[in-house]
Amino acid sequence: MKSTDRLVQKLITSLNKLPDISKKTAERLALYMMTAPKEEIEGLAHAILDLRAKLRLCVKCGNFSEQETCSICRDPGRDQTIVMVVEEPRDLWAIERTGQYNGLYHIIQGRISPLDNVGPADLRIRQLIERIKKERIRELIIATTPTREGDTTANYIAQKVRPLGIPMTRLASGIPVGGDLEYADQVTLSCAIKGRVTI
Repeated sequence: MKSTDRLVQKLITSLNKLPDISKKTAERLALYMMTAPKEEIEGLAHAILDLRAKLRLCVKCGNFSEQETCSICRDPGRDQTIVMVVEEPRDLWAIERTGQYNGLYHIIQGRISPLDNVGPADLRIRQLIERIKKERIRELIIATTPTREGDTTANYIAQKVRPLGIPMTRLASGIPVGGDLEYADQVTLSCAIKGRVTI
């Protein structure tokens, strides 16, 4: 049974690498996968493989999409003149859950962090500047996390965008300093969107 033990341990180790999955949770999930109906586990495996094979980044905003542009960018009912800059797709999802924002997004794929060797050139800031020049944007909302790196990123973006004459705002305080947008509750995020301040 050593081969079974090795296979189980390999699965537990793989599951444990997922965000917020402790070793104990990974063990419970592995046990479930060993006892669940074969069709259910095959469906899960196919869904994961399909996701990796068919999902790509939206050419416009950087969100995940099955098509060249994501459903948010394609939605004619959204305000095409307001763009919110967020660090990661999970931040976009957190904002969307509030139901308080109806504009577009631009995901820069991270934040400036010299300690992690991430500079402005490693982010989608150049694409943001190009987008502002091409589109009729009347407001840019900067929604980077309230951390030192998030503030540095926000200030860098503001410095690059200011010469273009686009009004810029930043989410209001209420998001705890050092906190991630994805962990903020909907009420806090809603208030931060409504009370954003001019940069």
